[in-house]
Amino acid sequence: MLSRFAKILTRHPTIVTGIAILLLIPCALGFIKTRVNYDILSYLPKNLDSVKGEDVLEDTFHDAATSMLVIDGMSSKDISDLKEKIKEVPGVNNCVWVDDVADLSVPEEMLPDTVKDLFYSDSADSTMMLITYNGSTSSEETFDAIGKIKGLLNKQCFLSGFSAMQRDMKNLLEGEMPYYVLLAGGLCLVAMMFCLDSWLLPVVFLLGIGFAILYNMGTNIFLGEISYITRAIAAILQLGVTMDYSIFLINRYDEEKPKFEDRRDAMASAIQSTFLSLAGSSLTTVAGFLALCFMSLALGKDIGIVMMKGVVIGVFCTVTVLPSLILLFDKPIHKYTHRILIPPFERGSNFILRHRVIFVAFALLLIGPTFYMQSHAQVYYNIDKTLPATTDSVVATDKLKQDFNMATTHFIILDDSLPSYKTKNMIDEIKKLNGIETVLSYDDLVGPAVPSDFIPDSVKEICKKDGRQIVMVNSQYQAAENEENEQIAQITRITKKYDPTSQVTGEGALTKDLVEIANHDFTVTSYISIILMLIIVAAVFRSIAVPVILVAVIELAIFLNLSVPYLTGNVISFISPIVINCVQLGATVDYSILMTTRFQEELKSGKNRLDAIKIASSSSFRSIITSALVFFCATTGVSMISKMGIIQNICAMLARGAIISAAVIILILPAVLYVTEPVIEKLSYHFHTN
Repeated sequence: MLSRFAKILTRHPTIVTGIAILLLIPCALGFIKTRVNYDILSYLPKNLDSVKGEDVLEDTFHDAATSMLVIDGMSSKDISDLKEKIKEVPGVNNCVWVDDVADLSVPEEMLPDTVKDLFYSDSADSTMMLITYNGSTSSEETFDAIGKIKGLLNKQCFLSGFSAMQRDMKNLLEGEMPYYVLLAGGLCLVAMMFCLDSWLLPVVFLLGIGFAILYNMGTNIFLGEISYITRAIAAILQLGVTMDYSIFLINRYDEEKPKFEDRRDAMASAIQSTFLSLAGSSLTTVAGFLALCFMSLALGKDIGIVMMKGVVIGVFCTVTVLPSLILLFDKPIHKYTHRILIPPFERGSNFILRHRVIFVAFALLLIGPTFYMQSHAQVYYNIDKTLPATTDSVVATDKLKQDFNMATTHFIILDDSLPSYKTKNMIDEIKKLNGIETVLSYDDLVGPAVPSDFIPDSVKEICKKDGRQIVMVNSQYQAAENEENEQIAQITRITKKYDPTSQVTGEGALTKDLVEIANHDFTVTSYISIILMLIIVAAVFRSIAVPVILVAVIELAIFLNLSVPYLTGNVISFISPIVINCVQLGATVDYSILMTTRFQEELKSGKNRLDAIKIASSSSFRSIITSALVFFCATTGVSMISKMGIIQNICAMLARGAIISAAVIILILPAVLYVTEPVIEKLSYHFHTN
């Protein structure tokens, strides 16, 4: 079946290429139509109280998407006029200012303290307006509304809030994305010029992988939406982890050409041989991404599914589209050649093996310190830390903190039947907690003595609707801080005492849950990725010892990579260590498999273990360096130009991880394999013999 398929493909390279180009049209439409989710917190498990509370805010009160507008030095009449204009913006649910609860003729000094503290700043001539939206936090409707609101504002106005930050993130990412792809492709092109002996072949490879990337991004439409992190890194990750497949194919094709009179038959034979090896090689990479799917945070599933699909599509394009491109450009590929610029590694291999005890001892000594450092690297969870400090929403958040001593807002969802006196007692307890700036309830807006029938529905529905009521708590602490997390835990204990059905939500509560889940996910994905790799490598080598050795070597490389932020004092995104653990292991364990496979082949051919490891080390060097350089180039350029902290962190660590893995395998694995060979032989099935 495979033989017939390969023969048909190689007989019609022009038709295959034409079909591949036509398929780009629906994929381009799919890419455009795939929605991008900029709200990481929306990936939290749906059974959490904070998430259930967020659903109530969105579905019942339309308060899930909320902005705080700080206005400096503007007259009350102008502010009131601005509020009315904002209310008319499509997508805006409500706009609340002091004139909703008191006449503007009432002096500020005569307002209730709660209202005055909420709407006016003591430290500056500024006031604050609350804006809520009909759509969800990161919906296009909300983003469009924010854009229109900004068109109504002048330099005296500062619009903050989670949705405003996400919109700024979207604009920044959309501006940077084209440069990610261009820079990654350009740097990979340069790397392959050094590693391959043809000037044209790297261009053909990029064309082939380009088809695979576009197919992968276009087919994401079947998922409905993808996260902005997936959108940003999927193309460069796919480029980095699947380019090896193209090198496998061309090497096999060059081997087969002397055996056949017709180069099309040689390519058909290369396709058959390469497909089987690619299927096995891609298993470890797929397993790494599969481990991400076991995260409680659905963001891991989002990245994992897209990238597993990308690897499979990469293999498919390598045995369909790429052979056709190579056949079409075969003559110029082999005409315009040059000397491979990567030097041989015989001397380096001999040096390592002469000092093998030192290299093994050095590796063992590194395990303890690197394990400690990687587990103590500082991480951040705040969305504002992933954006440049000059971004409008970040500037506005700083302004809110400075003028109103308010960093985050918690929303308490209560049963509307809770008596007023119990609500008051609950609020009094909450006000006594450290870091609480203001607490605003229904009674604060309308006064406890005013009969409900006298209150306009437009005012009443701000806090009460469909049997639920909201209490808004403004905190001095920032989301993800230990003080904020403890504050939320205390608020939850208090509210549950008065109303067991209560829910505490908002950015702070959602982020607190994110912190706890991310720590759990890091452990789970680490274990699952390791177990999957052990199973795959054990099956490949029919050995108990080999998988333990190879996975341990790559884990050392991962520890080294994750230790760098600890040593430099850099604070990294919480998602970075989780992604690195799975992707670096899955993508670079192939380097160690390549060397170990050659070592086994030489032992089976009758060579002693010293000669076998020398040949394996020196012959694998160029392939490992080529693969690591392509992976490095695909990610390092993005890390240098991206202004988004999360994207910059992930790409910088992936780039560094590729180089560290290559270095550890080249410098340490030969010595480890040589020293442990007797153990490997005892714990393997026919490691020396066929």
